[in-house]
Amino acid sequence: MPRKVLIVDDQADIRDIARVGLELTTDWEVQVAAGGEEALEIAGRERPDVILLDVMMPHMDGPTAVRALRANPATFDIPVILLTARMLSEDGSDLAELAISGLLSKPFDPMALAESVSSLLGWTA
Repeated sequence: MPRKVLIVDDQADIRDIARVGLELTTDWEVQVAAGGEEALEIAGRERPDVILLDVMMPHMDGPTAVRALRANPATFDIPVILLTARMLSEDGSDLAELAISGLLSKPFDPMALAESVSSLLGWTA
C-alpha cells in the first residue's frame, strides 16, 4: 500500500515541484492543497501518512494549521513536516510546542524530497 502525502503550499509552483519530485521517485499517492483550510479538510477525509506544510501562507499559516490538526481527534496524530524559506526563531522554541516531525528548507531538491521525508520520519524504502 503506497504512502499518502499531502503537500500544502500557497505557491502553485512549489506544490507542483514537490508533487512531481515525489511521483518520479516513489509510488506514494500525492495530494496537494493551496492553503490551511483546504489542508484540514483533505487531512480529515484522506488521513495522509504525512503532511508537508508551508509555514508562511495567507489566511491560515502553517503553525495555525498544525494547531488545528492537533486539536482534531481525526488528525491529531498525522506527522507534519514544515516547509520554510527561513528559520522561525534562533532556538526553535516556536516549533517545540507544535509537535512537528521536522523542518525542511525551501528551496529543496525535488528529487531528494522523498529521501528527506523518509529520513525525518524513520521510514524505510
